[in-house]
Amino acid sequence: MTVVSPAGVFVHPRGLCESDQVGHGTRVWAFAHVLPGAVIGAECNIGDHAFVEGGAVLGDRVTVKNAVLVWDRVTIEDEVFLGPNMVFTNDLRPRAAIKRPRAALLPTVVRRGATIGANATVVCGTTIGEHAFVAAGAVVVRDVPAHAFVAGNPAVQKGWVCACGEGLGVDLDCPVCEAHHSPEPDSGVLRQSG
Repeated sequence: MTVVSPAGVFVHPRGLCESDQVGHGTRVWAFAHVLPGAVIGAECNIGDHAFVEGGAVLGDRVTVKNAVLVWDRVTIEDEVFLGPNMVFTNDLRPRAAIKRPRAALLPTVVRRGATIGANATVVCGTTIGEHAFVAAGAVVVRDVPAHAFVAGNPAVQKGWVCACGEGLGVDLDCPVCEAHHSPEPDSGVLRQSG
């Protein structure tokens, strides 16, 4: 038997959604667990075995693939893709015997439209910019600029990507959607300009 909440949230019979702050059209699949206090937007997809801790915030239309771990103080903006088995952290000095207060945990932000590949790790205290692309298996230890493509351990920038996900050449024009991009003066940040 399937359970559909009054707000139009689908929860698989073997999934567990304890939050009452989940948007219409969101789906929580088998063995996924959403804790009380988690905030999840509309039309999200929370895959099998994913875990969303209380204090985590997900925007609208976020894809959380299987076995993703989203901890307290992680904020995910709209239309972000979190690949299978990727994980976030929220404590730079974890010890089993020391329970740090929430204020001691470092926040992480993933901006709108970003993609984080399978098995990537995002270390706390970082921001991943709009439409950035983190490669599978990358370990993010510092901020990632908007539209940057990063890979490796530690992750380093290898190029630029369009909002559509296509890699950009030296002219910064997208070969697929034909959008043009330009760097912001003195910031090293790329913006779509047309």
